[in-house]
Amino acid sequence: MIHRMILTAGLAVAFIGTASAAEDPQVDSRVDTRDVLAPTDAAVLPATTTNFAAPDDAWRTVDPENLMIIKTKYGNIGVELYPEIAPKHVTQVKTLTRQGFYNDVPFHRVIDGFMNQTGDGSNGDGTGDSDLPNIPPEFEFKRSADMEFHAISKQRIGQSNIGVGFYKALPIASQPTVDSLFTKVDTAEAFGLHCKGVTSMARTSEPTSANSQFFLMRAKSMSLDKNYSIWGSTVMGYDLLEKPLVGTVSDDPDWIPDRMDEVNIAADLPEAERPEVQVLRTEHPAFKGWLETQRKANGKLPEVCDLSVPTRKL
Repeated sequence: MIHRMILTAGLAVAFIGTASAAEDPQVDSRVDTRDVLAPTDAAVLPATTTNFAAPDDAWRTVDPENLMIIKTKYGNIGVELYPEIAPKHVTQVKTLTRQGFYNDVPFHRVIDGFMNQTGDGSNGDGTGDSDLPNIPPEFEFKRSADMEFHAISKQRIGQSNIGVGFYKALPIASQPTVDSLFTKVDTAEAFGLHCKGVTSMARTSEPTSANSQFFLMRAKSMSLDKNYSIWGSTVMGYDLLEKPLVGTVSDDPDWIPDRMDEVNIAADLPEAERPEVQVLRTEHPAFKGWLETQRKANGKLPEVCDLSVPTRKL
């Protein structure tokens, strides 16, 4: 069987049916490599989650049309979708969800300290996709001036520093927006960060091969940034991300994986069953107040991936 894998830098894990990644980072194009390989530095601190009291006007309600509810035996995971960042991926994920494609689909590859991979509604083992066309990459996006960005710190990328922080509940890196009378440009180059809670699309070594499989990050992995298309972030059930059983279907035929029992777009649920999820507004003074509660003993803030924007469910 052939598999999809998420390639990361500095891997020492062998590919199925290929040379090890350390020997051959460019996987044979004939091999479908959609399974996820763990980075060698996967052991990282979990992101901080904190209950936080704030006035009602400090919270925004997640649009139920852009809220995916993943039902598991451990509880429900809510993922906010970002069509303004990855419109093609969000459209595909919504279509497949509404077709019931993701119902009763296993987490076929789960790596501790890395991610939970799922979405193979055809074969259930990481070798299958849907009948829909593959999706072109949306690794980066243009952040317009009205897409509020709260920078936490700066990150060195190449020869320059770039701001890192949050857009809504999503950790991103972004240049400042530019407003020029000459160019009329008012957008900034930006990309999502693969922190715990982020959802991203699996693919082969071919950038245009994303289709139905996706993964939920259990921890951060910066080597995936700008290489995989991020389309959502966990805003409900964050504490459940490390619950799925660790293992790989193709490695152990006796392993029984956990499953996504049912997946819905919240807007499609009966009103009585539809959760109302709210996220702390990053532009509200309460967000700055929350950040102050996260400072370390030395007065410094944690890295952006070690923070998780407060949420609440009404």
